Amino acid sequence: MAENVVDKEVMEVIRANYSGAFPAALKVMDYVMRHPQEVVSYNVSELAKASGTSDASVVRVCHNLGYEGYSQFRLALARDLGKKELTDKPASEYDDPVKEMFAEFSKSLMDVADSLDKKTVRKCVELIKNASCVHVIAVGNTANISQYMGFRLERLGIKSTHYSDQVYFLNQLDFADPDDIVIAISKSGDSPAVIDGMKLAKEKKLKVILITSAPRSKAGKMADIILLSSGQPDIGNTFKTYSYLTEMAVADALLSFVVNDELL
Repeated sequence: MAENVVDKEVMEVIRANYSGAFPAALKVMDYVMRHPQEVVSYNVSELAKASGTSDASVVRVCHNLGYEGYSQFRLALARDLGKKELTDKPASEYDDPVKEMFAEFSKSLMDVADSLDKKTVRKCVELIKNASCVHVIAVGNTANISQYMGFRLERLGIKSTHYSDQVYFLNQLDFADPDDIVIAISKSGDSPAVIDGMKLAKEKKLKVILITSAPRSKAGKMADIILLSSGQPDIGNTFKTYSYLTEMAVADALLSFVVNDELL
């Protein structure tokens, strides 16, 4: 099986090896089967924490399934989900693939616009403008958005921190002032590092704004305000795409309203 494992679907490989697997392996495999989209963005430690196991257990599962390591396993999973996305894609009304692509982008953005309301955005703007410091926390694929937001906030004269390393942003939150706020970014709403940051923020009684596609996720249940970055509030439909265009758009729109709050 090891020779052909990369040519098979990951779920097929897991099901073929499920019976008789050791308890920790079952926890890892169960989590992957229930949350494949989240796992694609997890590193070994994040999957270990989310599944209640250890880094060694995650790596051992990958080897036992026939993969060279976790990276090959995750790439195979991403490939499978990508194929499913293409299969589920409806027929296009456009002859030009470029126009079709931008039409899809436009629709995604307008769906997000429909999911946001003016009062919520205004509340976020007020929190940002009145904060002593804005702590932007994100890891993995959304880390670049946190860096962008931090840069923009500082250009606006608003003090901020925007570390993409969990150790650093937890340290900043540990010394946060009562008037500080947190902007957390997690498409899945299930990032262990971001959730840890939000937990600490809540312990410090800081207001937390969450940009996410999954309002009913662990992070969603902890946030004071949610800015939905998907037109589909159902968590089951959250991961239709791996693009982070909508998360960036929500962040950019929020910052634009900080500058032009009279529009709200």
